[in-house]
Amino acid sequence: MEPRAGEGRPRAPPEKRAGDAQGPHESRAGDAEGYLRDGPGVSKQDIREQIWDYMESQNLADFPRPVHHRIPNFKGSYLACQNIRDLEVFARTQELKVDPDKPLEGVRLLALQSKKTLLVPTPRLRTGLFNKITPPPGATKDILRKCATSQVSLEAAPAAGKNHSQPCPPGVRNYSAPVGLDSKVLVDLVVVGSVAVSEKGWRIGKGEGYADLEYAMMVSMGAVSQGTPVVTIVHDCQVVDIPEALLEDHDLTVDYILTPTRVITTGCERPKPAGIAWSKISCEMLGKMPILRSLRHREEQAGKDVTLRDGPRSPPGATRSPRDLAPPELGSVPLSSVQIGNLPPDARVSELKQALSALGVAPSRLTWQGPQHSAFLHYRDPAEAQQAIACLQGFRLGANTVRVVLARQQRASDLVGSHTTEPLPDHQPAIAGP
Repeated sequence: MEPRAGEGRPRAPPEKRAGDAQGPHESRAGDAEGYLRDGPGVSKQDIREQIWDYMESQNLADFPRPVHHRIPNFKGSYLACQNIRDLEVFARTQELKVDPDKPLEGVRLLALQSKKTLLVPTPRLRTGLFNKITPPPGATKDILRKCATSQVSLEAAPAAGKNHSQPCPPGVRNYSAPVGLDSKVLVDLVVVGSVAVSEKGWRIGKGEGYADLEYAMMVSMGAVSQGTPVVTIVHDCQVVDIPEALLEDHDLTVDYILTPTRVITTGCERPKPAGIAWSKISCEMLGKMPILRSLRHREEQAGKDVTLRDGPRSPPGATRSPRDLAPPELGSVPLSSVQIGNLPPDARVSELKQALSALGVAPSRLTWQGPQHSAFLHYRDPAEAQQAIACLQGFRLGANTVRVVLARQQRASDLVGSHTTEPLPDHQPAIAGP
């Protein structure tokens, strides 16, 4: 039987492995609790930094080091992963999503050995949401291990406070197939990494929000429900008290915590994210994630409010005057125009229009320059053009990251081989009513 809510089942202490500075069972949550500072002013980042500092000072992590700005690859992670076999929810699971973090490698291997369907998120969600890991027929344990491998060990140590990309795990690269939005996915179990977690089920990640966003996207796809259990796997020292005041509606909570020495059933009743909180999504993030743009377009078509955190806002039912729709003067490209370059050679104007609409930065008119792999986006005023530039930073169309700049004034004769399209039908972002 699984332990009751809030209880942790003790595990038999494992033998110390050769080369370990200390057995993973020798550091419990209480060792870190005294190290953590708490109080009314504590923040999520304070807790992250204190956990990272403690794990480094006590040598509790394996490579990659330092653990700062990462999901720590703690010593004893493989042992902690084995505890998932004791969960009834794992035994009846057919399809599970496991994050690509290094300390979760043991769960990915167990899933494949148990012939369960394994879904792994794509790195930073830039090429989709999931990859379905499909080992070759008759795969040996060595091949299964390769399928489950994460390439965190090859990741360069990030500079403090800077974003960093995790390379695609080799198993994902060689033994996988992408899962699209239209795939019939029904996830029975979600496994995530954490920097800190409380016995009440409150979780803190490394601060980039990918686990929260992935879960919210799965909700939007219908792949998970409020009843889908969530498991996290951490070192004992990462189980700490977290003030409830730090939690927000988009934060993912967990139902089970696995450590090298304990299995904790949290009994958490706090609702999990009910979908994507678009007001938390930036234009830059949307520009880097095609699948997020597709989901936004679908929800917009369904009449939902998809206003972005820093997106342009227009009142519902806003209309525009004929003057707003007027084409640019023939003599020059106005200062309210944006030049977008490095478009893929096979890009179509319809693809660009759809992507701009999904981002909420559709221009009043668009001048297409296919042979030059570029286009001019004409907006109503310079402020709107600047907003579009901010939203399009890091935007990818196909395999290309586009270049976006405020267009310099040009004579019409400079626009050789170009044509101006009709105004886009939905220039103003569609904002659903309450």
